[in-house]
Amino acid sequence: MIKTRFAPSPTGYLHIGSLRTALYAYLFARQKKGKLILRIEDTDQNRFVEGAVESLIRTLQWAGITYDEGPEVGGSNSPYIQSERLELYKKEVQVLLDKGQAYRCFCSMERLDEMRKEQQERKQAPMYDKKCRKRSHEEIHQLLEQNSPHVIRMAIPENEILRFRDVVRGDLEFASNTIDDQVLMKSDGFPTYHLANVVDDHDMGITHVIRAEEWLPSTPKHIYLYKAFEWKMPEFAHIPLILNPDKSKLSKRQGDVAVEDYRAKGYLPEAMINFIVLLGWNPGGGETNEIFSMEELIAQFDLEKVHKSGAVFDLNRLKWINGEYLRKLSPEAFIEKYTTYLEDYATGEEKKDRKNQLKDINIHVIQALQARIKTWEEAGPMLDYLVNFNPNWTTLLPLMENEKMQIDKTLAKKALQATREDLTQATDFSSEESIKTTLMTTISKLEMKNGQVLWPLRVALTGEAFSPGAFEMILILGKEESLKRIGATLEQLR
Repeated sequence: MIKTRFAPSPTGYLHIGSLRTALYAYLFARQKKGKLILRIEDTDQNRFVEGAVESLIRTLQWAGITYDEGPEVGGSNSPYIQSERLELYKKEVQVLLDKGQAYRCFCSMERLDEMRKEQQERKQAPMYDKKCRKRSHEEIHQLLEQNSPHVIRMAIPENEILRFRDVVRGDLEFASNTIDDQVLMKSDGFPTYHLANVVDDHDMGITHVIRAEEWLPSTPKHIYLYKAFEWKMPEFAHIPLILNPDKSKLSKRQGDVAVEDYRAKGYLPEAMINFIVLLGWNPGGGETNEIFSMEELIAQFDLEKVHKSGAVFDLNRLKWINGEYLRKLSPEAFIEKYTTYLEDYATGEEKKDRKNQLKDINIHVIQALQARIKTWEEAGPMLDYLVNFNPNWTTLLPLMENEKMQIDKTLAKKALQATREDLTQATDFSSEESIKTTLMTTISKLEMKNGQVLWPLRVALTGEAFSPGAFEMILILGKEESLKRIGATLEQLR
């Protein structure tokens, strides 16, 4: 059976890149009728963040990525938190010591720092000089008798060329002399990532290790561990980095990197999944569609088609995809999901105000929102003028005037007076077309250009420079509210 795993460290909110790794592992497992395991790699206790495990599980649930074994769901390979598996690592590292595939290193931090400093001065790659690898059994026994603090390092073979195939990157090779004698067990009895990772992948029957490109340099160490243990190796697939627009590695310095940041801004999980799956993969075969359901992704995803080069995180593309998903929602689902967003992320006063606005909205308001917003965060400012009318007159009145369209205060007032009269007499407000017919008659009578009437009218109805057009706004607001807003504006223009 195919088995993949997602193995994050609980050091904070889930990173966008980590969510993509989880997604690729999930899609591959589901397509192959296999299993996905969630494992928490918390061996670096100094970086552990309280609540991070619960947070990342919630994020996976939000994204629709379900796992078959792991914390909270259990399974035959429990426990799934590495700090609860220490005895297994100690047992396995002893196997390596007994076979001569690992050794105890008693070098002090001071000696190691001095060694690295000298290597840097000689412009050499920092690597352990293997001093303790040459110690005699008697020396080691004596140091252990003295309870000398030490770590356990792997003994990398010398003068070899290691060759292996990566599913994404193809055939690769590394010279063993460039690979450090990696620490496997720290002096505090905790394993390093390298030992725990390999032991757990073997113990849990992982067949495919899907992880970020940044772990590629560690892979030779892991392969040598598999060889030392005489275990069957999984297949490796190193997926490309996600990049900032300037092609640097995605980082918080240039924007949000945590999935939670995007949840808070009002992105839908379906859109986020759709967006990140395309950061490094596409179905090929001339497929031009960019919107995929999870079921379609499971059917089409192919690990062999994952790109080697980095993928640029294009925020505008994410917004476009999210907007597409918002437009596909039924009016009922739109309101339900927006209400859930408000419950989760709006502050007390804003939550109250927005919920009050939602009580009064009609289908035309929902349609206007769906046609224009790209995230839930953008809904609030639109609701403020679609449902309420509390304009800032000091900005609204100057906005009426438009030099390019030759609109001054007098012309704006004339246009609004005429539209108020004709809208008062009008009876058909059932469609944009009927409203347009009324207003085009007004424009014709005034012998003015379309924009000279419709611009001040739209500003009077919304108080905004950017909003739906005048015809649509009147349809949304209805006759009574439209006339009320026009009248209030004319009062200010007196």
